[in-house]
Amino acid sequence: MTDRMKGYHEMTSPKSPWWKGAHGEWYVVIQLLLFALIIFGPRTCPGLSRWTCSNEQVCKWFGGSMIVVGLALIFSGLFMIRAHLTPLPYPNEEATLIQSGPFRLVRHPVYTGGIIAAFGWAILAQSWLMAGYALVLFGFFDLKSRQEERWLKDKFPDYGAYQLRVKKLLPFIY
Repeated sequence: MTDRMKGYHEMTSPKSPWWKGAHGEWYVVIQLLLFALIIFGPRTCPGLSRWTCSNEQVCKWFGGSMIVVGLALIFSGLFMIRAHLTPLPYPNEEATLIQSGPFRLVRHPVYTGGIIAAFGWAILAQSWLMAGYALVLFGFFDLKSRQEERWLKDKFPDYGAYQLRVKKLLPFIY
């Protein structure tokens, strides 16, 4: 067993309790709180006006379409990794590197879908505050994916080449 694999094996062994976050448990807790804020949180605050759309139907159609596209990306990504799905960003021992389907467009299609859906929700609600929540979600997924990618690079030797070919969160951009 190589030193790299020994280090990976030591990290995957269940030595520490979940609250210590060795496998990214705190990322999951924060993610759930952000989703709750986006779905159930306030849409405005004192002093912050709602944005106005010149054509209400266009905003509703566009926001709704973004939600549908985001959910489709989430579910297609989950479908591709279904056998190795874990709520934690830390890859399980049986995981394989998937580079097909939505993973050809972005390295983290589930995160990207969540971001698109969150912005769609903000447009549908015509809420600057909710757009701010979506921006926070984007920043959070960027941070979470950085840690996840460190673990993926340790597990998959060809992950670096995949990173060079495919953008992280925004197809063809970032």
